[in-house]
Amino acid sequence: MPGDLVLTTDRLVLRRFTREDDAFILELLNEPGWLRWIGDRNVHSLEDARGYLERGPLKLYADLGFGFYRVELASDGSPIGMCGLIQRAGLDDVDIGFSLLARCHGHGYAFEAAARVVRHAREDLGLVRLVAIVVAANERSVRLLKKLGMRYERVVRLPKDPEELHLYGMALVAP
Repeated sequence: MPGDLVLTTDRLVLRRFTREDDAFILELLNEPGWLRWIGDRNVHSLEDARGYLERGPLKLYADLGFGFYRVELASDGSPIGMCGLIQRAGLDDVDIGFSLLARCHGHGYAFEAAARVVRHAREDLGLVRLVAIVVAANERSVRLLKKLGMRYERVVRLPKDPEELHLYGMALVAP
């Protein structure tokens, strides 16, 4: 049973994750790109994937009313990634994040999903500012953030994480 429809674009549908998305989460979180740029979340079984969903997206929906969404192709409903919003410890503003299966790179899907999430943050959630964190060497994600209109601000470290990340930010309302 698919999760609630949240957002659409011409080619994509963004839905809330459900517990039944465990197999897809297992696949996505073990993609080489996820492991390299985001990190190993110790999701190595369907049970781990269900735990990730419970502690992550499903908890965010309950606590904040938003979170990471399953990105699927509108043409056939097949899941291709995740994109959405999170309030991270150590950051003052809501953070946008995205990741697609490697076989779906190069089609503009990540930008399409992220641009729709930015619009959702502004128009539906009333957020006034949005940030993103990225490993500096992740050039593909940096290009996407710049294309969204985000600008580099500074180096940050999240609590309990020694890795230096670059923080990008953007105002969602005119000053």
